[in-house]
Amino acid sequence: MAETDKASDDTGATRHVIKPLTPETFPAWLALADKHNGVWGGCYCSYFHGDTEHTAKADFDNNRGAYKKRLVEEGVAHAALVFDGDQAIAWCEYGTPAELPGIYHRKEYDAGEQNPAPWRITCFFVDRDHRRSGVAREALDGALDLIAKAGGGEVVSFPNVPVEGKKTSASFLHNGTRRMFEKAGFTFERDLGKRKTVMRITVPPAA
Repeated sequence: MAETDKASDDTGATRHVIKPLTPETFPAWLALADKHNGVWGGCYCSYFHGDTEHTAKADFDNNRGAYKKRLVEEGVAHAALVFDGDQAIAWCEYGTPAELPGIYHRKEYDAGEQNPAPWRITCFFVDRDHRRSGVAREALDGALDLIAKAGGGEVVSFPNVPVEGKKTSASFLHNGTRRMFEKAGFTFERDLGKRKTVMRITVPPAA
């Protein structure tokens, strides 16, 4: 199973291991989701996914991540998991537009998209005990590394725009902030809706 320990803090010291979401790592992913009551109102990180040729979301009624588990087994659900020992403490979900069609403001996004990217990043989740400690950025870097290993290409994402003068709970920043993406090398492309942006980066294939 591919993994990397490149994640590091500002001093360069390695902190956590990044592993891809696979049938083998799914139990750790599920334990993190269960710890937080299924995350995002119990969606078990299924919101952005759609039906596949073999799997219909409605058939599962999102029973403790059963739908997500099926997608992982099919190879159409991807994420970079941040591990602290044997425990998953965060993830960054990524995939192709076909795998993750349910983005916010999709009609507006599609109408303004001149150069469709083969990859998109749709959401993060960080254990409540590790928030505001840089773990989301580790997950983002991990996702970009896994995309590079899968052949690279352009990646778009839709980070939140904080409201000036208002502190937003980390639990609601489901797709990170523009600032975090800029630090990771993404460039701003356009606004999307009232509180999101389109940002893009080109990831070269892994050597």
